[in-house]
Amino acid sequence: MLFQVPTALSAQTTFTNPILGGDFPDPTVLRDGNDYYLTNSAFDYVPGLVVYHSRDLVHWEPISYALSTYLGSIWAPDIKKHKGKYYIYFTVHGERRTNCVVWAETPYGPWSDPIDLNIGDIDPCFIEGNDGRCYLVMSGGNRWTLSEDCLSVVAGSKIHFYDGWKYPEEWITEGFCLEGPKLYHIGDYFYYISAEGGTAGPPTSHMVVVARSRSIDGPWENMPSNPLIHTYNNSDRWWSRGHGSLIDTPDGQWYCVYHAYENGFYNLGRQTLMEPVHFTSDGWIISDGGDASQPMIAPSATKKDDGAADRLAHLSSFRIGLDWRFYKFFSPERTTVKGNTLTLLGQGNSLSSSSPMMFIAGVHNYEIEAEIELHGNVKAGLCLYYNADYNVGTGFDSTKRYRYRRNKSNGVGQSTGNHLWLRLRNDAHVVTAFWSTDGKAWQRETWGQEISGFNHNTLYDFQSILPGLFCEGEGYATFSHFTYRELGSLEGK
Repeated sequence: MLFQVPTALSAQTTFTNPILGGDFPDPTVLRDGNDYYLTNSAFDYVPGLVVYHSRDLVHWEPISYALSTYLGSIWAPDIKKHKGKYYIYFTVHGERRTNCVVWAETPYGPWSDPIDLNIGDIDPCFIEGNDGRCYLVMSGGNRWTLSEDCLSVVAGSKIHFYDGWKYPEEWITEGFCLEGPKLYHIGDYFYYISAEGGTAGPPTSHMVVVARSRSIDGPWENMPSNPLIHTYNNSDRWWSRGHGSLIDTPDGQWYCVYHAYENGFYNLGRQTLMEPVHFTSDGWIISDGGDASQPMIAPSATKKDDGAADRLAHLSSFRIGLDWRFYKFFSPERTTVKGNTLTLLGQGNSLSSSSPMMFIAGVHNYEIEAEIELHGNVKAGLCLYYNADYNVGTGFDSTKRYRYRRNKSNGVGQSTGNHLWLRLRNDAHVVTAFWSTDGKAWQRETWGQEISGFNHNTLYDFQSILPGLFCEGEGYATFSHFTYRELGSLEGK
């Protein structure tokens, strides 16, 4: 039966949040039989709309990506299956704001080119109504009717049909911000899951709000115990918890997947969290309770908890689009991978104009390392990148080693020609750099930098600090023996 609280859960395994550590904002998740598929906002990273697969909601592996060209900042997607096809609807914030859709026969792709729906608002969500029509629900409680093929909207069909839940006036938020809708038809009700309070700002901003109706047209009744998910105290580990999606397991467990900032680590971006929920006897949804920073009851299929290890296992293979992405400008012809060696063509004349190639680390303390060889008039190196104006890195050319800071470089010593090993360390916001001529004997650069302020509340853009590689100038650089390690594994080095 639908409205029963799960029993005997104490015998199951547990998981610890986040289920996707680092910059995985606005998660949307789909169950297809025993398989789960998730994607999230791409913002200014390309390839974007990476699709992840899981069998247990805890361990995720990238399997495809839906965007290979830069359209603008990509916001709040929604992944759905309808009549045997898979769709991702998403917002583009670029020269003009619009909403688009891509589709595929399988989540593994290939995905279609993006189709512009030419409609405003943000955060689209697909839902099939009780009238057999399909709809696209948008921020602000607005709705469009979709065409039969779900690849366009019916002209003039926009209506406003939900006003949101009015949270107490004394709550401190970024603003009302009715957005991130996710609609579900479960049992006798349509459930309207929405985000309110603003995604950043004060720690107590964001929340997950629930309403229900027996018809897609309403009337909508707000849940008496709202919100479903919320941060109430500045001392909590997870801040601005919101933008939730509901998901069930084949055996009837229910979870809310959402995002949150980590207290003290805003520059990691909004991380994907999950917690168990259940339906009450009168058809509402409540959290099973507990501290989101502590172990929680995992889905029945979960066998282990490896954290980020599985997701980052293939970094040295340089899987572009799955593990690695570029900032705004992705040109496939710039990269060649042979074995575990990457050849990266130079571009631009600065760190930002080189469009660095990056990945999501998602932990507090780590370092990256590579053997780099230069060919032509280029500079190359390692970086930690927020956006075009705020970044830090270490690099070299044939004559000098360089420190990069806020997209400017200055010489800090002589190089030994066109071949060096470089290491860049991020130790809880404190960045240091090292160099070596053989990969065995290392020397630390004399400079360091603190980067906790590289976050959205300070700099906007919804970005995060990502580690990466870069090559600027005319020519190319090869990167080999790439290594990523968490600092806890460095004892004795």
